Amino acid sequence: MDDTGKLFIGGSRKPDDSLNKAEYLELKFGNRHGLITGATGTGKTVTLQILAEAFSKAGVPVFAADIKGDLSGIAAKGEPKDFLLKRAEQIGLADYQFEQFPVIFWDLFGEKGHRVRTTIAEMGPLLLSRLMDASEPQEGVINIAFKIADKAGLPLLDLKDFASLLNYMAENSGELSSQFGLISKTSVASIQRALLVLEQQGAEHFFGEPALKITDIMRTSNNGYGQISVLAADKLMMNPRLYATFLLWLLSELFEELPEVGDPDKPKLVFFFDEAHLLFNDAPKVLTERVEQVVRLIRSKGVGVYFVTQNPLDVPETVLAQLGNRVQHALRAYTPREQKAVRTAADTFRPNPAFDCAEAITNLGTGEALVSTLEGKGAPSMVERTLIRPPSGRIGALTDQERQAVIDRSPVLGLYDEDLDRESAFEILAARAKQAADAAAAKKAQDELQTAPPGGSGETGGWTLPGFGTGDDEGGGRGRAQPRRSGYQRETVVEAAMKSVARTVATQVGRALVRGILGSLKR
Repeated sequence: MDDTGKLFIGGSRKPDDSLNKAEYLELKFGNRHGLITGATGTGKTVTLQILAEAFSKAGVPVFAADIKGDLSGIAAKGEPKDFLLKRAEQIGLADYQFEQFPVIFWDLFGEKGHRVRTTIAEMGPLLLSRLMDASEPQEGVINIAFKIADKAGLPLLDLKDFASLLNYMAENSGELSSQFGLISKTSVASIQRALLVLEQQGAEHFFGEPALKITDIMRTSNNGYGQISVLAADKLMMNPRLYATFLLWLLSELFEELPEVGDPDKPKLVFFFDEAHLLFNDAPKVLTERVEQVVRLIRSKGVGVYFVTQNPLDVPETVLAQLGNRVQHALRAYTPREQKAVRTAADTFRPNPAFDCAEAITNLGTGEALVSTLEGKGAPSMVERTLIRPPSGRIGALTDQERQAVIDRSPVLGLYDEDLDRESAFEILAARAKQAADAAAAKKAQDELQTAPPGGSGETGGWTLPGFGTGDDEGGGRGRAQPRRSGYQRETVVEAAMKSVARTVATQVGRALVRGILGSLKR
């Protein structure tokens, strides 16, 4: 970064291959999102790395997924190799220096970084349905499950909590259907089978506590550099739907939690979404629309989102229109779809009369790209054929020992490495089931005078759930039948005060259960 708040990307060339000028990304437009595309092996990962390094040096935290393990080298000092020094000379980078950057490694499986978790409740019904590839009827049942959990005060933290809730819904489907709509046992059984598949694919590692705090991926180091959070995604990519859902959840959490900041001098966080096509593959229309909405609105939260993918056609046009900064590496045009992709990519740039954009895309070399960024008042710059600058960190993966050394000195060491299992839906429903069984055994042993009569006109018409009692039941609404008292008995002052407090707390809790734009629970 130079003193004027610009991030150096590389040097553009004239038609005769001589140096034209330096190409920059203005830091104040870093939250206007971006797109990095190109075929395999054309240099997308290095472009991601040099942007992450530049944002970090400017004090901007970065979050990026490491698909192949190559990005981990950013945590180590680069080595002065001949091809790097030659590239620096070609683009006029006189003060080229090697350095390491502050990195926090994350891993859903806890093998190559700190554990990353969220809860079922924070994931929300929409993203959970997407993760399970749920049909429309199944998605309806999942939405009902979340509503029941909110109403009954059942914390949904992990997969066993959700499985317990589904069992409860299946056992009481008749009564619950009358309140919420049809709850098909067939749909519930299908969701339960999908949960087993998720568990076998390793999703149980993702759901639980302690849940990731957004502030821990928005840190700066002691020297003022932004911390670069690198998600180890090589194993995670074996389940592409989990990978895409996790990153979308993280994006939605940023949207829900961060305050509005308008147009800051620099972003609060830059988020790189590698293999972005996985987010949109077979995605239902409602999910694509909400992704577009999040991308459009999160800019005002100071977050820049950069999609990295092979083909610009992988990103829907409605989302593509929100991406102001473009880096296009080489594309091959052997098939009709590839030829269409080249034309699409060329049409998204502001034309440069010095060369044909579509032809240039197919002739770019490794480490070379067409670059257009926002400038001035936010207008895109004219596209330039650019040699991307060499990175300052290492190109290539860290060794296992080097990675562990970075983890051992991490600022979040010990915060996420141990599982917590507090009382949640699984324990609450198990306790209620035991209580119901004990009550049934007791009723069988008692005579009819000690059994509560069926409800009559004196009962309240409040909201109830099978096995949960009413909001005004004594004993905390545990669902156990209580003998009816004969005659009118006036409440004492203490009883009236206790009930008033209980209603107030219940109302406040109910108001707190607000779900955001993607259905996740606002904290």
